Amino acid sequence: MSRSRRSAAPEPTVRGRGRDRHGRGIRSSATGPFLPPLRTRIDLFDMTIASTVEYLRGLWPEDLGGTVFEVASGPPTVVPGVGVERWMVTPETNRVVFYRLPIQRLSRLHENDEMHQRMMIETCVFRGVAELLGKDPWDLAPDRFRHF
Repeated sequence: MSRSRRSAAPEPTVRGRGRDRHGRGIRSSATGPFLPPLRTRIDLFDMTIASTVEYLRGLWPEDLGGTVFEVASGPPTVVPGVGVERWMVTPETNRVVFYRLPIQRLSRLHENDEMHQRMMIETCVFRGVAELLGKDPWDLAPDRFRHF
């Protein structure tokens, strides 16, 4: 014998507004549907650059008073024999440009967590400022590294 077939389509289930098919509420992100994420990699990079620059401006106010610090996504060209630059210093215009993507992606960290990423960014800022001032990076803030 053959199985019986339904002759009519089942009635659609009426769900309340804002419910999924299981009757629960629709899930959303913790920040809500109209707000950006609380922290992104770009924001963390920019905040680390800004805090390190402000620290160094506090130590060297005369030398870094008129210096312009910028963040760009990447360098326009690759330097033959050197590779991809992490920063560019222009002493004539008193300007330092940090390249976010090479610093974040081409740095070989032994542990890829937030603390080591921040230390890499701070290292690049110290080295870029030291290159601008013609000093050793360790001489920029000797009291900061006294415990090492």
